Amino acid sequence: MSERLANAGTVAGPAVPTRLGTLVFETKATLLRWKRVAADLSKNTPKRHRRGDSLAQAPILAAIRSPLWSATGGAKDRLLNAGKIQNLRVAIDGLDGIEINAGEVLSFWRQVGRPLRRRGFVEGRELREGCLIASVGGGLCQLSNALHEAAIDAGLETIERHAHTRIVPGSRAEAGRDATVFWNYLDLRIRSALPFRIEARLTADALDLTIRGEITSAPQTVHGHRAPAVAHDCLTCGQTSCHRHNPDHEGGAVPAAWLVDAPSPEFASLYIEEARDGDLMMLPSRRVGRLADGWPMIAPERTSDLAALRRSIALRLAPAGKPRAALLLQADARLASYYASRLPASHTHLIIAQALLPHLWRIGALRGRSFDVLLDRLPLELLQATLDAAADRHPDSRTLVDFRAPPAIVAAEREALGQARRLISPHRAVAASLPKGRVELLDWKPVPPLRAKRGGRTFLFAGPALARKGIHAMREAMAGIDVDLLIERDAHESSDFWGNLPIRKVASRSLPAELACVLLPALVEHNPRTLLRAIAAGLPVIATPACGLPKQPGLTIIPADDPVALRSAMLDLL
Repeated sequence: MSERLANAGTVAGPAVPTRLGTLVFETKATLLRWKRVAADLSKNTPKRHRRGDSLAQAPILAAIRSPLWSATGGAKDRLLNAGKIQNLRVAIDGLDGIEINAGEVLSFWRQVGRPLRRRGFVEGRELREGCLIASVGGGLCQLSNALHEAAIDAGLETIERHAHTRIVPGSRAEAGRDATVFWNYLDLRIRSALPFRIEARLTADALDLTIRGEITSAPQTVHGHRAPAVAHDCLTCGQTSCHRHNPDHEGGAVPAAWLVDAPSPEFASLYIEEARDGDLMMLPSRRVGRLADGWPMIAPERTSDLAALRRSIALRLAPAGKPRAALLLQADARLASYYASRLPASHTHLIIAQALLPHLWRIGALRGRSFDVLLDRLPLELLQATLDAAADRHPDSRTLVDFRAPPAIVAAEREALGQARRLISPHRAVAASLPKGRVELLDWKPVPPLRAKRGGRTFLFAGPALARKGIHAMREAMAGIDVDLLIERDAHESSDFWGNLPIRKVASRSLPAELACVLLPALVEHNPRTLLRAIAAGLPVIATPACGLPKQPGLTIIPADDPVALRSAMLDLL
């Protein structure tokens, strides 16, 4: 909580602040700001330090953790606490990862910058003139307190520090280890004879601040201090005659924001079950394309028609040979950035589409928030390892090696998945790819059955003729068997891949009246809708574990990339 002092004195006892006192305070504050500017110009103004990695593996000299949430308060208190977390979310961008050379001064305000709304700061709880009130940038003292306490433990030299004149019970001010800040004249400035590094992170419930370096001096000694008076809380103090009076009230459930993209029946049903009053739905568009059609209209919505249109144009006008996955990754990054810029600070719990997760993690939108992830594919790390292994077995395939996500994106997804509160998916293979018990499994939702009956010698390949869908095993398994194979989708590896085998493409609405089986010997399959429709129609299905279906009557599970097992399963059905 930031404290505005302006050398205006302290409020004695329960005295009620007046509008005149507030005007005097603001006037003094303005004069003191200009005085600080003049003082810095007449001396060497502290530089703004940049991020580096030369000390990333240096020993930890001090580590401070402080909770983000208080256990008391109603709806307004929770909202101001959420505002404080948003202010910390913005402020730590200026501190996390910076490295300070020997003898150089670190200035809190030089690194964080002025707390303005246009920079992303919002109203949080601030200690001003003895009262806890709502103010833009409020709550930054939690960061300055942590930095000062870490500096003490690490043995850094404190050049400038200001103590609070009032305390919040249980805070660091009671031990004299606090440091209040107020733009720009109440600053926290530290330095060291040896270089050091600062790392500042927000988890869902705590602020973690770490100092690394090779500093060998003993921790600073905190001398005795006069215990300051207790601060008044403008939400609960009961001073109804005060012009700042803003009583708290009981609130409902914590609002959540749903940051989604293309729907699935399973996730749409989850949204219907779990969406509550105050929730927010953020989706690409209700006007452009049909990606939002499957999402019911329950909560208030924010859309990005421009991002949706740009993605649609990029996919339609993609140059030949440009991997679709690369275009989608770029579109996901743009959509995530749009969502983050319009995400209210009050929504401190998120439900996120997996494709958006690494991008939201990298830009810091998940700092200080809890979040659930809607998993609709394998984690990138495992997905790419699966494709790499398949490419070694089938070096002739161009589609197995056409795209890999940048390492930074892969790492961001891995880190974010590790911090998620819940991981949710109907896909059994996706669930099995993560630590046991981490994924909350949904049931696959019923789908319209295929319009075909069991019979004949025609097999339907439930996907495009691509290597990741298992066509190499399919080609070998068909040799010498008198069957016809229908390919559901148009994409293919090469025009001569199948040779003289009886293959033809077919749209799902043009299927024959009889099918012997629907199969998909996939190495990777995230959306097995045709297989589900076949099961609903009572047709036999042959699939690999990668298809993510639970064991059930009519389903034969075979290993991936195993033509012998595939051929045997086909012959059994014939």
